[in-house]
Amino acid sequence: MAIVLAFSGGLDTSFCVPYLQATHDTPVHTVTVDTGGLTDADRTAIEARARHLGADRHHLIDGRAPLYEDHLSYLIKGNVLKGGVYPLCVGPERIVQARAVAEVAQAVGASTVAHGSTGAGNDQVRFDVALQLVGDDLDVIAPIRELGLSRDASTAYLEARGFSVPDNTTDYSINRGLWGTTIGGKETLTAKAPLPADAYPDTTAPADAPDAPRTLTITFADGLPVAVDDASLSGVEVVETLNEIGGRHGVGRAVHVGDTILGIKGRIGIEAPAAQILITAHRELEKVVLSEQQQVQKKGLGDVYGRLLHEGQYFDPVMRDVEAFLDHSQDVVAGTVTVKLFKGRATVQGVDSPHSLFDAGTATYGEENALWDGRDAEGYTTLAAIPSLLAKKARADTDFPDSEPMIAESTTG
Repeated sequence: MAIVLAFSGGLDTSFCVPYLQATHDTPVHTVTVDTGGLTDADRTAIEARARHLGADRHHLIDGRAPLYEDHLSYLIKGNVLKGGVYPLCVGPERIVQARAVAEVAQAVGASTVAHGSTGAGNDQVRFDVALQLVGDDLDVIAPIRELGLSRDASTAYLEARGFSVPDNTTDYSINRGLWGTTIGGKETLTAKAPLPADAYPDTTAPADAPDAPRTLTITFADGLPVAVDDASLSGVEVVETLNEIGGRHGVGRAVHVGDTILGIKGRIGIEAPAAQILITAHRELEKVVLSEQQQVQKKGLGDVYGRLLHEGQYFDPVMRDVEAFLDHSQDVVAGTVTVKLFKGRATVQGVDSPHSLFDAGTATYGEENALWDGRDAEGYTTLAAIPSLLAKKARADTDFPDSEPMIAESTTG
């Protein structure tokens, strides 16, 4: 019975093909799930690599639409940026990839699936948890983790069996996907040094971006983007379009420091033009159409949702509860947002929505209004001060903010 292997074509998954065949004396089916970032040449090269290594069959699955529909749509609705910076490029991809691997295993009658994760990173958790939940009785094996292999040992194993191992052409580990690219290298091993400009593979350095800004209009319906500059697009097409346009203008570069699933600190570089543009635009649209309390609750739930998704807990029932809240909150998140891209920045120029809570006929901030008069406002200010006045009175013998004069007396001669 075959083993189904999640296959990227990199060193670790390349090692797994001949190792699994030799160790388990069984055919190996490789599965590559395109979650964005693969060119036609990449797809062809990955399949050729799998065949060369001895895979009995290679499966290529387009996972971009499920990635957007099941995951990225909620990251947009929730304005999710881990640590205020990272748009969660990788975690959702692993869920989609694990589900696809499990489906292939079911289709070919395999009872064992494998992945090439090490024992040090987040991906082992994401793959293992997802495969246990979607694969029912599937056995999950991770040879690199189980053997504790170094990259040198994997390379030696392959070369001893006549398989070439391409030399690294970069000092950086690159993971490209629809929602963004993550970059790891020597500078990310500590928190001290910035990534050099040439470490970012696909975006223009902000200083080298065009001197003329690019202004574009994004149309939203039910909280999701449906058009760019009046051209109707699918969700995947919106993201791909904005990645290309934003990348030319240096938008989406960042460095993120955060806590890994296993409890240590991690640091990565990020390229995510579409994520930066869409979350910036969506958040500003929500400010216009949602109440203050809706925004407060959404922010907290968005942070919870992002953390659990990042940690491989997509299948926890609470995630469906949060998704239901997010879906309901987006009924009025519709309209157009004008965004200017310039030298690495995406700034909102204006928002227009049929559900705007701006009502110039009722009240204008700082000027006139039709909902209250000056006496109402004066009464409100009196009431607004009461909690602090009572606290001041009760704590007269303690340091209170006004206990020391702000301006010292001065004498003049």
